[in-house]
Amino acid sequence: MAIVFGLLIIALGAFCQSSSYVPINKIKNWNWESFWLVQGIFAWILFPLLGALLAVPSGHSLFEVYSAFPKESLLTILFGALWGVGGLTFGLSMRYLGVALGQSIALGICSALGAILGPVLTGHAGDITSAIIIGVVVMLVGIAILGIAGGMKSSTLPEEEKKKAVKDFNFPKGIVVALLSGLMSACFNIGLNYGAPLKFEESNLIFATLPATMLVTFGGFLTNSAYCLYQNAKNKSFGDYAKGSLWKHNLLFCALAGLLWYSQFFGLSLGKGFLKESPVLITFSWCILMSLDITFSNVWGIILKEWKGVTRKTVAVLVIGLIVLVISTFLPQLL
Repeated sequence: MAIVFGLLIIALGAFCQSSSYVPINKIKNWNWESFWLVQGIFAWILFPLLGALLAVPSGHSLFEVYSAFPKESLLTILFGALWGVGGLTFGLSMRYLGVALGQSIALGICSALGAILGPVLTGHAGDITSAIIIGVVVMLVGIAILGIAGGMKSSTLPEEEKKKAVKDFNFPKGIVVALLSGLMSACFNIGLNYGAPLKFEESNLIFATLPATMLVTFGGFLTNSAYCLYQNAKNKSFGDYAKGSLWKHNLLFCALAGLLWYSQFFGLSLGKGFLKESPVLITFSWCILMSLDITFSNVWGIILKEWKGVTRKTVAVLVIGLIVLVISTFLPQLL
């Protein structure tokens, strides 16, 4: 029962993450670089800090655990900064492919590489069992099927219909960006693996990974904020921050987007605390989160009418891909 509860918590976090780009669509009269920076302050700094503080026992501080493991802390931040590059291109993948297909391809690559490279680079390759490898392969099959559905959508819909759902739809450019995003985004889980020692023994197990999560997101914030400020200067969009009449509205939706986005990693930490009876699922939990992110993002894609006008055959391929993804989330536990 504890395992089921843990998986439900991870699923809830995945649903929140896949919903995080809905509030962004409500932001008014700000350029991309402006709202991306402001929502990032909430998603990568404020909420991760509040989460990490839950793991700090009374009478202690986060600085204690970071200073006790300086090498691990720096590596965690470094891979967070590399993940930040994936975060930047992640937004572009959805710009060119839409919420459903953009998240599916980027998160699929991120999931597979993160699950394998994390343990390998930190010297825990033995944690990767045959069941986990099979789960990753099945998940990639699901991603490939979704990619086929996206290609079918691209080839059958008239250009005006594509633009109605996704304004800047560009399938070839989107695929390249999504692949790059997935590769760099995998660094998040690698950072979490390097940050495994960054915890207090007295902490509740469900909060154990949150101090490391904060360092990864901090590294990502450094990369994203530098790029956003550069774009502000290049596009002369610093004036966005001076639009006082918009701050109350836009800040609310940026905060909501940031909270929903961070919920996936807060849920991952809580969920892993309930999976202690299954080491396989703990190792595979990254893939579970990403697979559910993809599944829910496609649900949002349907709701936002990104697949409107496609043929029944395309819809059938899309549904098959989603079913394969769902199967991949619990397959390692059955093997």
